[in-house]
Amino acid sequence: MGTSDEEIDRLLGKLTPRARALLLTGATTWRTPAEPAVGLRELVMSDGPAGVRGEAWDERITSVLLPSASALAATWDEALVERLGGLLAAEARRKGVDVLLAPTLNLHRSPLGGRHFECLSEDPELTGRIGAALIRGVQAHGVAATAKHYVANDSETDRLTVDVRVGERALREVYLAPFEAAVAAGVRLVMAGYNAVNGTTMTAHALLTDPLKSEWGFDGVVVSDWGAVRGTVDTARAGLDLAMPGPDGPWGEALARSVADGDVPEAAVDDKARRLLRLAAWLGALGGQDPPLPLPTGEPPGARRLSPRVPSATRGALRPLTTDAPRAAERPSARPSSATRDVRALVRRAVAAGTVLLANRDVLPLDAERLGTVAVIGAHAARTRTQGGGSAGVFPQEEVSVLDGIRTALRGRARVVHVPGPRPDGPAPPLDRETCTDPRSGLPGVLLRMLDADGRELYAERRLDGRLLEPRLVPGAHTVEIGARLRPRTAGRWTLGVAGFGRMSLTLDGRVLLAGDFPPVTDDPAVVHVNPPAQYAGADLATGRDALLVARRELAPGTGRATVLVAAPPAPDVTASLAEAARAATEADAAIVVVGTTEHGESEGYDRTDLALGATQDALVRAVAAANPRTVAVVNSGGPVELPWRERVGAVLLAWFPGQEGGAGLADVILGRAEPGGRLPTTWPAALADAPVTRTRPDGGRLAYDEGLHLGYRGWLRHRHTPAYWFGHGLGYTTWFYDELTVPATATATAGAGTGEDLTVRVRVRNTGARAGREVVQVYLARPASALDRPVRWLAGYAAVRARPGEAVTATVRVPARALCHWSVAEHAWRTEAGHWRVLAGRSAGDVPLAADLEVVRAPEE
Repeated sequence: MGTSDEEIDRLLGKLTPRARALLLTGATTWRTPAEPAVGLRELVMSDGPAGVRGEAWDERITSVLLPSASALAATWDEALVERLGGLLAAEARRKGVDVLLAPTLNLHRSPLGGRHFECLSEDPELTGRIGAALIRGVQAHGVAATAKHYVANDSETDRLTVDVRVGERALREVYLAPFEAAVAAGVRLVMAGYNAVNGTTMTAHALLTDPLKSEWGFDGVVVSDWGAVRGTVDTARAGLDLAMPGPDGPWGEALARSVADGDVPEAAVDDKARRLLRLAAWLGALGGQDPPLPLPTGEPPGARRLSPRVPSATRGALRPLTTDAPRAAERPSARPSSATRDVRALVRRAVAAGTVLLANRDVLPLDAERLGTVAVIGAHAARTRTQGGGSAGVFPQEEVSVLDGIRTALRGRARVVHVPGPRPDGPAPPLDRETCTDPRSGLPGVLLRMLDADGRELYAERRLDGRLLEPRLVPGAHTVEIGARLRPRTAGRWTLGVAGFGRMSLTLDGRVLLAGDFPPVTDDPAVVHVNPPAQYAGADLATGRDALLVARRELAPGTGRATVLVAAPPAPDVTASLAEAARAATEADAAIVVVGTTEHGESEGYDRTDLALGATQDALVRAVAAANPRTVAVVNSGGPVELPWRERVGAVLLAWFPGQEGGAGLADVILGRAEPGGRLPTTWPAALADAPVTRTRPDGGRLAYDEGLHLGYRGWLRHRHTPAYWFGHGLGYTTWFYDELTVPATATATAGAGTGEDLTVRVRVRNTGARAGREVVQVYLARPASALDRPVRWLAGYAAVRARPGEAVTATVRVPARALCHWSVAEHAWRTEAGHWRVLAGRSAGDVPLAADLEVVRAPEE
């Protein structure tokens, strides 16, 4: 970490121009190349941000799973997020990962964005502050963080090719702002997105140099999104430093030739190589040294840094045999160590901190001492969705559902009854250990076989479920086969299927259910490699009689190797299921009904087409609420959904995708052991049609950001529409009164730089309830008589305070001088308008009871 620039230049001088160019393309999907001549080892990268998967998609290699990024932003708690960043660093260290591909700093521009769960918020200030906190936490422990996806990569439709048309002012004030905050926090890598901005693809865009490297002084590495580099010379002459993955691609030998031919200046490649060596030095990966680094507090037991010098081919050596011994992830857990308990406690605390109480009619918290029976209702209650779909997915060792959490919390106190209700709309799930066995060993799981072109077995092993994204490749592999002995618990017409691309077949007891060639409909890597569509067939199954289900798919170029075997029992009768749920709610002292989205509804690679949870889930909530006024509706989604029944239930609790400890943390909130600490990072519409920005589909390849500065709550305020719940909204278990706002009479703006001095704003609030609590005090700015197009108001700062019942406390909120600035398109610089401003304080963007005047004066020029 202490390698000087002079030493890096000396090492660089030991390499030929060709060797320098070859450093700049990945050696594998997740590794950069080693260079023995300068003692450079491979750097290992991994997806995030809710967990550190490592290099392999293997359900037996587990990871700690945090709440989704939208849930982390909902905490409005930078200290907590920084601690969670340290936990991610510990996971990275445990898995031998140097670079974490997180955080995602794109904005919730439209509620239809399919990747909201992986992004933080709709507001650049909140996104920048929470993102910076995560970066600090990760990098404090010797793991590099990556700010992505630079820039305006805010939706998924045609994301590989979309050309975002956005004005210079909106680009600077809104979309670039979180990345500027990340650079200020010292982020080591910035990832260039797939999209184009104003006609130029991001991997070749001038924005990679100015403002990123020039104005902001970013001295780290600009890495491409995986497969985002489409040309050699244009990207190499731009500010891109590292093309991933490798070894194939437009750089590599092609880049070396372009340098030799003079099409790409040697100086440009030297700068890129220098940045890569600087990153390696910071990581302790340069000069032949790989020093051990202190592990963060809360490191899982036995954590160690895997030696990256072991060739990946040696580590993953394959043999053609069947492995039936359970791996660590399957063995019965020993008593958890204190370090493991600390990790789980921190993640559990994060669940409660990000949970948003949207509405409460004196129902929450439930008093465990007064409960005889609690009905926990809904399919999502038993199989709570803990994470979103796509490349950021991980395999947690265990997941606590809402049902599990409530049962554990009330064990010995109250009876807990579960009714699944109607099956939510959505695709059939992958087979899991509870529904099938490996036909060869008889143990829970499936049998994975790799076959040659003649159908001979080359390799076989038992796997834990039917979702196999990276079946092991062996020489001569031609076909992937997944076999499972299905044990139906319900008789009737089952839905069976196989997901993947290329030539596939599905048989049941030797009978062909489907066969055909299913070419890829997209080259989006998230679809091809992570979430391929399934082909379905129906079959009648009987209970007590096993059925052998076998899926095959041929391996072919461009189709990936992801293969998923899925099955779903007959859907229960909707009317009967609703009646059963209502009956259980009637007979209970309180009802908890859990509804949410599906993987194909919120996932990388897709935008949503609506915000509805579906007719059956909405009917379920209505039926339960009508049967019991003490109904708590828990919403299990990563982004906004329509809640047409929100006025009919006793309480609405937003759980997000809560991570592995979701059920435990939610039980803490529901039973009052913890306060719901969350505040909305995104405005929630009552209906999609009300939202000011809904367009995510390009027109002629272009997606116009016509709203300019007015996304999120800014758009709602501009159009004078009222959402279901404002940005910043969230209730606790007490009440607050906003007493007084104190601001300086004047603020000085520096004429030349357009910056000036930060403001200190003080807001006195009083806890008027019967319970201690935490309040997030939000400060907004407004410029009523501006000569410019401005939002009605915008978030300028926030601070959290805690108080006992009856206690008054003062929140001190720092408002950065930049919050008063605008980007001058004419001057290409930051400027501040002098004159009359308003400072507002309150609980959300729509609830600001306090206001004060501020006069901004311009300092005399020196």
